[in-house]
Amino acid sequence: MRTPPIGFYSGNAHRAKDQYEFALSKLFGQSQLAVLGLSLSGCMAFGQMNRVMNLRFYSSKLDWKRLRPIILKRIRNRAGDYPVKSMIPVAEDVLEARQLLRVGISVLLKFIPIKSCKFCPEIFIGCSGHEIKTCRSFKRNINGGMHKWVDGNINDILVPVEAFHLNTMFQKIIKHDQRFDFDRVPAVLELCYQAGADVSNEIVHNPNPIPDNWSDVKAEEISQIAQNTMDAWERLRLGVQKLLMVYPAKVCKHCSEVHIGPSGHKARLCGVFKYEGWRGIHMWKKAEVSDLVPLKLVWHQRPCDPPTLSDGGRGFYGHAPAVVEICLQAGARIPKKYYCMMKMQGLPPP
Repeated sequence: MRTPPIGFYSGNAHRAKDQYEFALSKLFGQSQLAVLGLSLSGCMAFGQMNRVMNLRFYSSKLDWKRLRPIILKRIRNRAGDYPVKSMIPVAEDVLEARQLLRVGISVLLKFIPIKSCKFCPEIFIGCSGHEIKTCRSFKRNINGGMHKWVDGNINDILVPVEAFHLNTMFQKIIKHDQRFDFDRVPAVLELCYQAGADVSNEIVHNPNPIPDNWSDVKAEEISQIAQNTMDAWERLRLGVQKLLMVYPAKVCKHCSEVHIGPSGHKARLCGVFKYEGWRGIHMWKKAEVSDLVPLKLVWHQRPCDPPTLSDGGRGFYGHAPAVVEICLQAGARIPKKYYCMMKMQGLPPP
């Protein structure tokens, strides 16, 4: 333990004063103390000394007392800059693309079957599942990583991502005891709502409406429906990417929780067991397009692949987003940016 300086605890007040004056003059200088409005004699009290030691000094030498109200006023008035008028058509286009995408996928599921694993999120577009041992469920040690396939639905392809529905973007942060006071809506709808799109209450509370006139579809129309669905998928992701450049959105680093707004909420809902020491508090970072519109990658079966994908050739098979795969099997033309992921020109398995 360091020995205190001579005179620090002694009754010699004059010597202690000389030591304080010498230390302050060497540490801060006369000019900086004058700018702060302090004097060497006024720093003798412990409160004044603690105040000086905890101050920060900047090279700009700005008067932060005058600048602080200006910053706070700008923070309070930032809500007047939103929504951005030029982004309202983009938000409305995203709403339209999302509706066309959900309707198209619902129609395609009547003609193209999909399989979903009973114990993990893995899906496969086809009549029967594959034999690749990629199951990571709690039963993976019993079944050796093999999947148990059941019939899938639209939520297996278009993964639902929900967020709290806010009245305004810059309202107060949601506390943990307020988590039931706010509705949970799809994150894309919440983003469009904050961007100024006309989102009615019917769409918010019933986000997956399917028109009745789509019930009777002929097999000859499947190819055109698949192409429209593929175009709606690209429009949706491109529109969400544009909106995220203007409107802030957060995603948790350790789970898939999404919050549309400048800062995340304080609801302790993070369910990753490794980080339970933080009492379920989310660790927020900037959200990307795939956080709001997940790709949901599936195995792609090429013409050169066997009828049932085996575990031995998993290094030769490609992947594709579930929407792209189901549209491709329905006869749609897909963008070339997916060719590398799908290994269209790759070698067949041995």
